[in-house]
Amino acid sequence: MSDRPRAVRSRGRATTPAPGPAPVPAPVRAYVALGRCQLASLHALAVSATGSLVVLAVLLLPVGLGFRLLPPAALALRALSDRSRTRATAWTGVRIGPPDPLPAADRDSTARGRSRRILADDGFWRDLAWAWLEPVTGGLLVAVPLSLAWYGVFGALVQPFVWRRINDGNWYAFVPVHTTATMLAALVLGLAFVAAGLYTAPAALRLHARLSRRLLAEPRTTRLTRRIEQLTDTRGRALDTLAAELRRIERDLHDGAQARLVALGMTLDRATRLLDTDPAAARELLLDVRSTSERALQDLRTLVHGIHPPVLADRGLGDAVRSLALDSFLDVHVEARLPGRLQAPVETAAYFAVSEALTNAAKHSGAREVRIALAHGDGLLRITVTDDGHGGADPSRGTGLAGVRQRLDTFDGTLALHSPRGGPTTVTMEIPCALSSPKTSSS
Repeated sequence: MSDRPRAVRSRGRATTPAPGPAPVPAPVRAYVALGRCQLASLHALAVSATGSLVVLAVLLLPVGLGFRLLPPAALALRALSDRSRTRATAWTGVRIGPPDPLPAADRDSTARGRSRRILADDGFWRDLAWAWLEPVTGGLLVAVPLSLAWYGVFGALVQPFVWRRINDGNWYAFVPVHTTATMLAALVLGLAFVAAGLYTAPAALRLHARLSRRLLAEPRTTRLTRRIEQLTDTRGRALDTLAAELRRIERDLHDGAQARLVALGMTLDRATRLLDTDPAAARELLLDVRSTSERALQDLRTLVHGIHPPVLADRGLGDAVRSLALDSFLDVHVEARLPGRLQAPVETAAYFAVSEALTNAAKHSGAREVRIALAHGDGLLRITVTDDGHGGADPSRGTGLAGVRQRLDTFDGTLALHSPRGGPTTVTMEIPCALSSPKTSSS
């Protein structure tokens, strides 16, 4: 069955997904990128000055003064590098992992001891190398669109007013400006320079972010250590979750189907004894056995649905989420763009994560409408659940979102929550995964 976007019937009416927010026009993005290039160039000057201060502190270590100067200078440089990492992510989407924090001052340490620990830190030396290369590489890179734009502004806004007051040696680029015609040519050329600066600004920012990632990313040893810690923690939580799930299944079987089956056996034993002496009573007991067996079967079906819903195995994640939408009392819109089936464990985790998000929206948000979008691309399953509730969700309170995050951690997935006061609330879940089979059509 196809997972193409289609209307989902909820609460007796058909609804279709609403269009997303309008994209920012390209000219506006270009002007914003040019302004960010200006900030990056000024930031490069501050980095150069701070890097020089750090080098001065290192050179003054033999005379003792450097031990007092190095810690504050290193902290100032780390603040600048952290700001560059944050801007790279916010401006271009390039994530740069930070190194471990610099050694902090404690009660028993001296300035000499702290300076020695800073000098032994790999992240400090990476910051220092970046401080010396940033003005040469990153600073010059973002200066290209700025130079084009400012030189274009001079040609378009200044030359038309000053060319008469300048002698015949007035040139703009390759145009000698000494007549009205050449002034107009300089104006057009200046506008072209401005357009070139605006056009190259976004590309310059992206390239600058990539260069910064090479210099500012956490050391390989730090990255491997964090990865090992993350995997160890994820494995521990997965084992705890598995043990809790097994206990839940055992408890449900013991308190539900098993108890009913025991009662069924005892009732059958009584009916057997009464079959010859009191057929009417035996008949009543057999009717009770049938009712008990139906309830036991329903308990088993409910338990199976809680482990792995049949619709998920038969129809895939898209239709399974649509079944959740049909069962919800909220107006739920589902848009699924899944070109094929995912691996069964991933589908199960995604299904229950969406189910928990819908439950949270129904219980706590006061929402009337929920929109669910599922898409797969570049080896990543991305799910967004947006409701029109009052917002203010906090994953630290309650176990709903925390449980979803633990479920996703097993697959190296991530959960991002955006829930300002007044709403709307958007839960974004991402799971790295590959398609296990292409989409096949069925009636």
